[in-house]
Amino acid sequence: LRGKFPKILEHATYGAAARELYDHGRALLDRIVKEKALTLRGVYGFWPANRDGDDILVWTDASRKKEQTRFSMLRQQQVKAGDEPYLSLADFVAPVATGLSDHIGAFAVTAGIGTDDLVARFEKEHDDYHAIMSKALADRLAEAFAEYLHARARREWGYGKDEKLTNEELIDEKYRGIRPAFGYPACPDHTEKTKLFELLGAAKEGITLTESLAMLPAASVSGIYLAHPASRYFMVGRIDRDQVEDYAKRKGMTLAEAERWLSPNLGYDA
Repeated sequence: LRGKFPKILEHATYGAAARELYDHGRALLDRIVKEKALTLRGVYGFWPANRDGDDILVWTDASRKKEQTRFSMLRQQQVKAGDEPYLSLADFVAPVATGLSDHIGAFAVTAGIGTDDLVARFEKEHDDYHAIMSKALADRLAEAFAEYLHARARREWGYGKDEKLTNEELIDEKYRGIRPAFGYPACPDHTEKTKLFELLGAAKEGITLTESLAMLPAASVSGIYLAHPASRYFMVGRIDRDQVEDYAKRKGMTLAEAERWLSPNLGYDA
């Protein structure tokens, strides 16, 4: 079904099917709540941070003397028209040389604790429909939790304390700031998740990483918070060998390792 909620419920062609699916989803959600079948867990925090080249340097405390970790970012390289900038997420954090006190946030949430048991129950009853819907609902709950936590973080950080947004405006991301996730277009390297999870202590909340750096439970969302007024999502796109070599050096990887993790973004034959 294609369409935007809630308008799709009244769609001339898809409306009836959309309403039926929506009713089934609500009924299953009510059952999940009643039975306490799923557990939501999450963690977030704020850290002093500055930009160091294309890295985001995270300090241990406000003295900004000791580095706790650093997130290595990539920069757009594909040729653009006019004066359009070549972006890196690091651009949205104050450079260390300025002496300015900047911060970033980080988060990890899950709505997937209990999903496997719930799905197994439905599969045992040969109810594939509700098994699939259970996974879909867990994914949606995780995204909703991430959105809720981001709104809370904006208020606690201070720059979002006066927000008065409708649900539609929240869906359209009419607020200041972004929450990019590692493995997505603006920061496509999944290996940065290991630093993120260590920083957050995400394992204490039951959120871990597989060997291939997928999140467990599957219905989980993680990333960083950037508060700069001009911060926005973008696609890094194809990058050249010179940047991959620099990136590998910054991360302490071999070139071959970096090329393996960044293979979808390589603008050359490795």
